Amino acid sequence: MNYPVIAEHILATVQGTWWSRRRRREDVPPLPPGAVYVLRVGGNYRTFPEGMVFDPSHPDVLDASSVSLVDTRARLVNVERPLPSVSEADNFTMRASFTCQVTDPTVIARQGIVDVTVPLCAYLMGDSDLPRVSAGHRVEEINAVRTEVSHRMTAYSAIVPPRVTGMSVEFVSAEVHASDNLRDWEQKLRDERRSWELQRGQRDFEAQDALRIAELLSQGSDHVDAFGIARKEIDVTEVAARIHRLTDEESTRRHKAETSERDHEQARETADAQMRRDMLLTLLRQMGGSEYVDYHQVLEQVLRETGGQTTPGVGGAGTRMVESGPSRNGRTAAGRDGSRDPQGGFVKDEDDLVD
Repeated sequence: MNYPVIAEHILATVQGTWWSRRRRREDVPPLPPGAVYVLRVGGNYRTFPEGMVFDPSHPDVLDASSVSLVDTRARLVNVERPLPSVSEADNFTMRASFTCQVTDPTVIARQGIVDVTVPLCAYLMGDSDLPRVSAGHRVEEINAVRTEVSHRMTAYSAIVPPRVTGMSVEFVSAEVHASDNLRDWEQKLRDERRSWELQRGQRDFEAQDALRIAELLSQGSDHVDAFGIARKEIDVTEVAARIHRLTDEESTRRHKAETSERDHEQARETADAQMRRDMLLTLLRQMGGSEYVDYHQVLEQVLRETGGQTTPGVGGAGTRMVESGPSRNGRTAAGRDGSRDPQGGFVKDEDDLVD
C-alpha cells in the first residue's frame, strides 16, 4: 500500500549552460491530485508551497537531491490480525479500521512511511490481552467473539490511542471473520440448504398443481375444456368438433348396444320356447311308456313345465276330466253294454276311451 508516501525519486544535479544563466529541472515526476511535493534540500525537508503553481526553476527545486510525493487526503485504512480459537486448526481474523490523514508532510517524508499499515499492525500487536478474548471460543461462536473483540478494541483505543508521527489516526471499528476454510464450508452448507429448500418448494408446488388438476378433471371434460378455452390453450372450434364426434360415437354405440340387447332377448326367448317344447316331448314320451295315465295330473304337469296355468273349470279341483279309482277287470271304464261308469277309474289304454 503506497500511503501516505506515494513515491520517492532521487534528483540529479542541475547545471547551467554558458549561453543561459537560467536553470530548469526537468526530472520532477508529475504530482497526482491530493498530494504535495516534499523536497530534500541539503539535510532538510521542505514542502513546496501548496496551491502554488509548480516552478521547475524554483531554488528549492533546483537544489533538491530527492523529492517525495505525499498524499494528504484522509483515507480509511484496514489492518488485520489473526486471533486464536479453541481449535489449533482454526483461527479468527480481526480487521480493524482506522481513519488516517497527514498533518505534517515533511515528517512523513523524513520517516519514509510508504505503508501506514506497518505502524498500525504494530499498534494492534501491542495489545497482548486481545488473543485471550477469542481463545476460549470455537470458530462456530464467531458472533460472541465479534462482540467481545469490539468491546476490547474500543477500550484499548481509548486508553492507548493509535499514534503515527505526522498523521492523525483514529480507531473506527473492528470486525471478526472466520477462516477461509470455515467460510467456504458454511457457504457450501448454505447453498445445499437453499437447493434443498428450492426442491422442496418445487415439489410442494407440483403437488398443489396435481391436486388442482385432479379436482379439475373430476368435474368432467366439459369443465376441463372450458378451463382450457379460458386460458386460450384450446380452440373453441376444436372442442366443438370433438364434442360432435363424441356425440355421434355415443349414439352409434348406444344403437349397437340396444340392437345387441334386443337380439339377445329374442335368442333367449327362442331358447326358452325350444326348451319347453323339448320338455313337453320328453313328458309325452314318458307317458307313452306308462300303463296307467292320469290325464288331470298330466295336464297340470305340462302346464307347470311350460310355465302356463290351469284354466278355471278345466282340470281344476272341482271338475275332473278323469278321476282316479279302482281298476276293473276287463273293460273297466265302461260296462259290457257300452255305458260309461261316471265313477270310472284309470283306463288301461287309449282304446278304452273310445268304447
